[in-house]
Amino acid sequence: MSEETGSSGTVHCPFDFSEGLAFDPLFTELMARGPVTRIRLPYGDCDAWLVTTYAGVQQVTTDQRFSRSAIVGRDYPRLTPEPIVSPESVNIVDPPRSRRLRHAAARAFTKKRVARMRPAIERVTGELLDRMAALGPPADLVQHLSVRLPHHTICELLGVVPADRPELMRHTQQLLATAPADRRAATDAKRRLRAYFTRLVRQRRADPADDILSAMAADPQEPLDEEELAVLALTLLLSGNDTATCQISNITYTLLAHPLRWAELAAHPDRLPPVLDELLRLIPFRKGVGIPRVALEDVEIAGTPIRAGDFVHVSYLTANRDPAVFDDPHAFDPARPPRPHMTFGWGAHHCLAEPLAQEELRTAVTSLVTRFPDLRLAVPESGIRWDTSTIRRFPVELPVTW
Repeated sequence: MSEETGSSGTVHCPFDFSEGLAFDPLFTELMARGPVTRIRLPYGDCDAWLVTTYAGVQQVTTDQRFSRSAIVGRDYPRLTPEPIVSPESVNIVDPPRSRRLRHAAARAFTKKRVARMRPAIERVTGELLDRMAALGPPADLVQHLSVRLPHHTICELLGVVPADRPELMRHTQQLLATAPADRRAATDAKRRLRAYFTRLVRQRRADPADDILSAMAADPQEPLDEEELAVLALTLLLSGNDTATCQISNITYTLLAHPLRWAELAAHPDRLPPVLDELLRLIPFRKGVGIPRVALEDVEIAGTPIRAGDFVHVSYLTANRDPAVFDDPHAFDPARPPRPHMTFGWGAHHCLAEPLAQEELRTAVTSLVTRFPDLRLAVPESGIRWDTSTIRRFPVELPVTW
């Protein structure tokens, strides 16, 4: 739980809760305090405001008086010892400059391109599950599917050769670590990833291939320099691995923990879309908060005055459980009236990789329920190990049998 750190009422927020997929009780406490709370995170040289309501998150993520690029050069409040993203990242740059970068990157994840990739995603999923079936039960779904499918797909898009992919996966994991002792490894991982993609950009400009990096490097309408392309490729690698890797495991675990739900989907796979959408809303697949913004002028949020220069964090996890928007928000209800959730963010920094992640999730879960209708957990729920060392929340291993 939290503790107040002074007369100002600032709440100390470690955001280190890792008990299965239960909602962090600290978030429950913060929501009860009101829509805006002053918080202190593990890293950074000052406090920040945390906005927890759906309407408040919408305001912060769409109002250009809140700037992400203003965090550059500052020791901003965060959960990791080393900032995950680079200052030039499309996730940091503000509009209108970010539109140019996002437009270039978005072509990797258009619905048309993802639709063209669907047969390849289905083929790779089938091959991974063939191998799992051939080896027989019990099997670790994380290593057989959840980690491999998203990483393979985004590396294919970027033109990363298979021999280099394990190294990139290790560096990506190091960037997400939260312990103070991991700072040096995270710094080195970011440097190595950036250097790798700088080399790859040069190669693609000299010898184009059939991948999105080559297309972006050769596009005369959106000319990006070498540094911009390298950072953009690094951002796409992180985005392409993030949600899908966690949620393939989390969604499968959640359904298997309620065998009747799994059996119903195995009998009626056509009912999967609203179930997936509801689980995406409900499952807290990350700890705490992401990248803050800075107020460029005095602003008011839900009656709370925010001063120019203040850091402001938003919580998509609490917005997804705002009772003003979602009736009985902590309940699993695939039949609830449709309302956009914020699992992939909101506003100008909405996750570019959402169409790809959605396709990977649909393919993975559909394939599992149709090929393994009697799939079940191979260990008691209490025996599953959860990630406690990074900002992610998902099982380190998910032993299943059939």
